[in-house]
Amino acid sequence: MKNFLLISFIFFYATNVVKSEISRAYFAGGCFWCMEEVFEKTEGVIEVVSGYSGGTSKNPTYKEVTYGDTGHFEVVEVVYNKSKINFENLANIFWKNIDPFDKAGQFCDKGYSYRSVAFYTNNDEKKLIKDDIQEIEKKFNQKVVTYVRKFEIFYKAEEHHQDYYKEKFLNYLLYKEGCGRQRKLDNIWQ
Repeated sequence: MKNFLLISFIFFYATNVVKSEISRAYFAGGCFWCMEEVFEKTEGVIEVVSGYSGGTSKNPTYKEVTYGDTGHFEVVEVVYNKSKINFENLANIFWKNIDPFDKAGQFCDKGYSYRSVAFYTNNDEKKLIKDDIQEIEKKFNQKVVTYVRKFEIFYKAEEHHQDYYKEKFLNYLLYKEGCGRQRKLDNIWQ
């Protein structure tokens, strides 16, 4: 019985400690396939899920978000281990992978659902995002048009959008190159 209690305690403690190290961040940077790739290659990131957030309709589809009036953006949910990476590091990755000055969308994807958004879940994240914006505006002497929004709810995108950059690698590379995403990022951030 003592062994059972000890094992139960260890399992309970380990499970709760691990859970307490897990957090989530939400970013919209145009095409969610591209944002998924960038964050999944980051140490400390456990999982990245493509989806929709920021709008009013429930359980939207890609077609509704892209061509309708849902108010949602293409968003990635970044699940990460706080003991290995923090929100500030994730925000830095976000900024380096968007054009914060494009109010029409991102790269070749234009329209409201492709606008860039930094979502915050608490006041510390909000302050960090606002401070980042001030630094970027000062550095480039240009107005950042990336939205700053309080995170409310996330809807997972259809299954064929998950891990698209891995599952349809050649199609993804053609899209990314054709869109000029990396060239534009290099021009902005170098």
